[in-house]
Amino acid sequence: AIAETVRKYGRLCHSIAGRILRHRGDAEACVNDTWLRAWNAIPPQRPVNLAAFLSKITRNLALNMLERETARKRGSGQVLLLLDELAACLPAGGDAAQLEENLDLTDLLNRFLGGLPLQNRQIFLRRYWYCDSIREIAQMFRMGESQVKMILLRARSELRQLMQKEEII
Repeated sequence: AIAETVRKYGRLCHSIAGRILRHRGDAEACVNDTWLRAWNAIPPQRPVNLAAFLSKITRNLALNMLERETARKRGSGQVLLLLDELAACLPAGGDAAQLEENLDLTDLLNRFLGGLPLQNRQIFLRRYWYCDSIREIAQMFRMGESQVKMILLRARSELRQLMQKEEII
């Protein structure tokens, strides 16, 4: 079962971990931890979408590894750039762990994403969930980089306005 999972979802998980961690060895360790975490979680849980389930595990493990590494080095990376882009939309004084636990924010984000046109939602998620570069997104959606940047700028602006309206920021 693990060999088939690795064959089918290995590229996806390596892609996610590699974009966040930027070092092949760290990404490989993260993906190996993903298989172990999934193996231990699946008997009690039955994920409807295995790709999404594995993506979430990989992303969370990679972000945790990055947090530990940047705490040691205080370096910069792709994730820090993405968080900087979203800084204007995030409540002041909160850290990522606090934000994730905030159910009101989760509900707001779901409503925000649900209100975006499909392509804009996909672009937003490719950038801020999967950590794809602007260039990769532009190629994926067959559009110019400036058009992708404008879609993301407008989406962040809409998110900020919604958060202000809901008094989250």
